[in-house]
Amino acid sequence: MDLYEHQARQLFQDHGIPVPRAEVTRSPKEAREIARRLGGRAVVKAQVRTGGRGKAGGVRLVADPAAAELTARQMLGTDVNGHRVRTLMLAEPVDIAEEFYVSYVLDRAAGGFLAIASARGGVDIEEVAAHHPEAVARVPVDRAVGVTSAKAGEIARAAGLPPRTADVLVRLWQVLVAEDALLVEVNPLVRTAQGHLLALDGKVTLDDNARFRQTRWGAQDTEHRDPLEAEAAARGLHYVKLDGEVGIIGNGAGLVMSTLDVVAGCGARPADFLDIGGGASAEVMADALSVVLADPAVRSVLVNVFGGITACDTVADGILAAVDRIRPAKPLVVRLDGNNAARGRAILDARAHPLVEQVATMDGAARRAAELAHTV
Repeated sequence: MDLYEHQARQLFQDHGIPVPRAEVTRSPKEAREIARRLGGRAVVKAQVRTGGRGKAGGVRLVADPAAAELTARQMLGTDVNGHRVRTLMLAEPVDIAEEFYVSYVLDRAAGGFLAIASARGGVDIEEVAAHHPEAVARVPVDRAVGVTSAKAGEIARAAGLPPRTADVLVRLWQVLVAEDALLVEVNPLVRTAQGHLLALDGKVTLDDNARFRQTRWGAQDTEHRDPLEAEAAARGLHYVKLDGEVGIIGNGAGLVMSTLDVVAGCGARPADFLDIGGGASAEVMADALSVVLADPAVRSVLVNVFGGITACDTVADGILAAVDRIRPAKPLVVRLDGNNAARGRAILDARAHPLVEQVATMDGAARRAAELAHTV
């Protein structure tokens, strides 16, 4: 789960990382009062879980409380990189002398964590990493040892950061461990003209598997980056939106992942990961197809099911229920195998829907779905 910036900065503050004064609001009138309490000038920041807010108009400097109210009225309810702005944070402006980047992220390939830091932080850190990789230090961190003062000093030296940033690096690691985070990032960590270090912006991604320990983040704090992911979650489906044209539905994470790979090997891009799980009813299958087909990028759908607890005749009933309910315009390729597969195939054959095509093998079904995606 990604936290909002104001939630991330609260965690930083809780662990002793200095942050500018700031308050959160959903009211333009209250924005005026907050700006007044901050001294008049303020930075109005849209609270959305996405990067690039500044370039998208989601961060604005205002000169006085009246301008804060006007800006809040203009910003609330707008769209920033596909996210609706419902909350604003007003922060005290800072006179910046230098900007740095510091973060810890889970390195799944290495089975540990990685410290990533640079003396060239700010909004263009991605370009720095792409065009000047030597300016970005990547230092492995042993989870069992953690980030001690010595380790923090090593990271600071590798990135060319001032020595006193080591304290922030130690405290940022404490945030990651205490809050069960997969990512903690400060961009930028700034040195002010007065010589103070401040975390101006932050990002924290928590491990969903540890939510039972992190009870401070209730269900109201959960937001999906994509509207289809939110709809799928509301229906109890395991769905992840991807950038592709072939919709993927399967039962079991392993089978779905294998299907993604096979589709990619056929020269097409998967549009999603959707696992209907075990024991799925016809209604679940219908819901799954409804979500996948709601993606305008999808040009064909591959349903790959190996019947076990989820019987193939139930899947077939669900496919037909979905076809009747949403009247799709995109072709469906279906591969059924395992429990009640012959009965499931017979159900689909009997209906003979012009958009539903059966293929006996996973490789063949993936190949056909890729062909249809390129011709439809």
